[in-house]
Amino acid sequence: MDANCIDYQETGYFSKTVTDYLNDVPELRSFYSYRPDLKGFAELFENKKVTANRQLLSEVLTEQYFKNADVEYPFAQPVKANIDLLQADHTYTITTGHQLNVFTGPLYFIYKIVTAIKLARQLKAAFPDKNFVPVYWMASEDHDFAEINYTNIGHKKIQWNESATGATGRLNLKTFRDCLNQYKGILGLEGYASELAAIVETAYGKFNKLADATRYLVNALFGQYGLIVVDADHPQLKKQFAGIITQDILEQNSYKQITSSSEQLQNLGVHTQVNPREINFFYLLDNLRERIVYNGSAYQVLNTDISFTADELKQEISNYPERFSPNVTMRPLYQEYILPNIAYIGGGAEVVYWLQLKANFDYYQVAFPILILRNSGLLIRKEMVAKIQKMEISPAQLFTSPDNIKTTWIKNHSQHDLSLKEEWRELQCIFEKIKLRAHKIDPTLEPSTSAVQARLKNAMDNLEKKLLKAEKHNYDVRLQQIDAIKTELFPKNSLQERQENFGLFYVKWGQTLIEELIRNFDPLAFQFTVLNE
Repeated sequence: MDANCIDYQETGYFSKTVTDYLNDVPELRSFYSYRPDLKGFAELFENKKVTANRQLLSEVLTEQYFKNADVEYPFAQPVKANIDLLQADHTYTITTGHQLNVFTGPLYFIYKIVTAIKLARQLKAAFPDKNFVPVYWMASEDHDFAEINYTNIGHKKIQWNESATGATGRLNLKTFRDCLNQYKGILGLEGYASELAAIVETAYGKFNKLADATRYLVNALFGQYGLIVVDADHPQLKKQFAGIITQDILEQNSYKQITSSSEQLQNLGVHTQVNPREINFFYLLDNLRERIVYNGSAYQVLNTDISFTADELKQEISNYPERFSPNVTMRPLYQEYILPNIAYIGGGAEVVYWLQLKANFDYYQVAFPILILRNSGLLIRKEMVAKIQKMEISPAQLFTSPDNIKTTWIKNHSQHDLSLKEEWRELQCIFEKIKLRAHKIDPTLEPSTSAVQARLKNAMDNLEKKLLKAEKHNYDVRLQQIDAIKTELFPKNSLQERQENFGLFYVKWGQTLIEELIRNFDPLAFQFTVLNE
């Protein structure tokens, strides 16, 4: 694939806060730790304090991967090697996370993991005395089923129609068969369709829970690169975090710290992404994940009859730490507490909400990771590349509106001069003479003359637009290709990566798709990558 890179700001799809962070705007510096560059990583290594229990982490991951002897992971060796590496003091993780979208959901799920793998390689080259393990953190405790129960592939929506409650990672797949068959049907029979069909059949056909299916699917795609999938919905991992769970529920420290940071960011004009609650934990059982609130005398689990006194709550956390699930504001702290992590890779909205969290990390004395904006990409098939080249559309132009592209194309290809600038200059000279004559007759007439000139300028501008519109009509057949290009590459007027699943791209290119993404993405360059076949 050929790659063209565009600054994120130039695409128009990224917020000012994100581009300010990438551009090192001074006002944001107090809301993160180190800059996202090699110098920043070098500074981090000098001060990094690891809270993770490396031995425990390695044991839990080994259990999660290899407890099910009936299904063998295709890339067990490189994964096991990296799990073992986590026990060494000079090994660090590069983490990205996402919900358990069926069939991985939109393309950016894939891009997040590719960014983690590539960054781990770059850091190994820059710091050869250390090891770097890419990690995908499954948001297995998230309970928003409506956000993960569908994917769009080939402009068709496949949806898992199920009435689901509780943590999505624990969902049983017994009703998933129809969804699986639909997906395989869209993959078809050409190219690498049978290879991907076999992968998803094993993932969703031989595992009972969504978390286990997702681990297998991600491993089949990325296991050969040593990627480790972490499911933090585990009693031993929660036990390690139990002290902070207890302290934060009783003292509501995260609410105080994050609220203060959010107000400071809002004063800088930042649109904050998350709103902390007084208690930022859910109570978690099978088919149940409900907020915990303090009603003045007891800690109540909403929509249930479950409640605890302060002493009972402490005992419950001590006995069953796995029943306490962090929400979006506390999940990052949990992640960094149990992993020897140095970088978190997220999308634009994630980077912004992590800026709200640093004060809470400082309060609990947990190291804040370097924030890396995930790589973004646009995949263009050979047939579409030919159409784009024929229409002489540049990579940067692709991100502008269809009307903008059409206007530029018409101005470059029309046989007529569609601009009235020269004519307007001539009219301006005439009006200067009229103004002078009017002034001599009556100085108070000058505003009236200027008003007539302004109305004529507006009429000239409208006429110029009509000339352009008429010429567009003359080239209507050619210009329809621009609409077709934009519809294909920007479905629903959104970025391709936010809408389309990776499946049909994998059918066309197979594992070469992943290889090309790893080769062309540069996590520390912070540019949008347009990939042409």
